[in-house]
Amino acid sequence: MLKLLFVGDIVGRPGRDFVNERMRRIRIEHGIDFVVANAENSAAGAGITGAIARSLLEAGIDAITLGDHVWDQRGWESEITQIERVCRPANLPRANPGWDHLIVEARGFRVAVFTVLGRQFMGIKADCPFLTADRMIEQLRAQADAIVVEIHAEATSEKQALGWYLDGRVTAVLGTHTHVPTADACILPKGTAFICDVGMTGGYRGVLGRQIDPVVAKFVDGMPRRFEIATEDVRLSGALIEIGASRAAAEKIELLTVRG
Repeated sequence: MLKLLFVGDIVGRPGRDFVNERMRRIRIEHGIDFVVANAENSAAGAGITGAIARSLLEAGIDAITLGDHVWDQRGWESEITQIERVCRPANLPRANPGWDHLIVEARGFRVAVFTVLGRQFMGIKADCPFLTADRMIEQLRAQADAIVVEIHAEATSEKQALGWYLDGRVTAVLGTHTHVPTADACILPKGTAFICDVGMTGGYRGVLGRQIDPVVAKFVDGMPRRFEIATEDVRLSGALIEIGASRAAAEKIELLTVRG
């Protein structure tokens, strides 16, 4: 049995510091073989930089995925090509720089990881996540023992639909982006682990990792405000998956929460 932890969106410095301080201990305590993390909000809540990506990888993360904020930080389009263990969403236009998947290995077992962006209520230009997943699975089937798909999307229906669409063809379909961990972790009938959202890693005394007062005030009067990063009640949230090495199917999935 192998264990893979998929860490939910790392939000700002509080999320980064938590990962940097605790990840190696978490790996040991839970016997984790692979750690994948979405870090698209790691730079002040929007995007990522080369320095941040390297620090997260050094802290014990094996692979970093990104989402709709992939290009928010100036210069990242050049830096992404210099860091091998970071991938952008696979359904962005093919002219976009960076890798569209990653393959990580432990104990002779290879796990391929890729992200697709949802298209419901999302502003970024992206191809169909369903057809992109078909293409990526066909491409990666011979290169890896297991395939993990992240769907970075707003709509719960779109996430669930992709889970059913890929059931039996991949080891896991894991939702991110909404920052709120959901209670629907399960193994689908054909052996694919699924959860609508693995949550976020950052300050939970806030609104989706941002400080409470400015967010509430904007809902009340509609005026623009700067949303500072929440710094209290910092937690790591993610999905912990047990994979049967003999047939690369998910045997178990649970939501893992580690409090600061």
